[in-house]
Amino acid sequence: MFDVAGTESRIQKVTTVQPTGHTALGWAVAGIDTLVGRLSARGVTFARFEGLEQDARGIWRSPGGAHVAWFRDPDGHLLSLTEHSAGVATP
Repeated sequence: MFDVAGTESRIQKVTTVQPTGHTALGWAVAGIDTLVGRLSARGVTFARFEGLEQDARGIWRSPGGAHVAWFRDPDGHLLSLTEHSAGVATP
């Protein structure tokens, strides 16, 4: 268990990894366009999903105004970055 800036985070060690089809972990961020550009430059590939209108870098603009981008960790888990509509990261 870890204390991450006042938020408790738990990590479980397992013998086998079975990624799911949904987002396993996500972060609220500010400046998603810049962050996606930086991560892409470091080799991160952003996921694309049929039926979602994502921009050239894989960022989806939700009807509610949030901007979301997904990528996978080395074990195949789906992770996300979300910038909320006002450009302010919210918990």
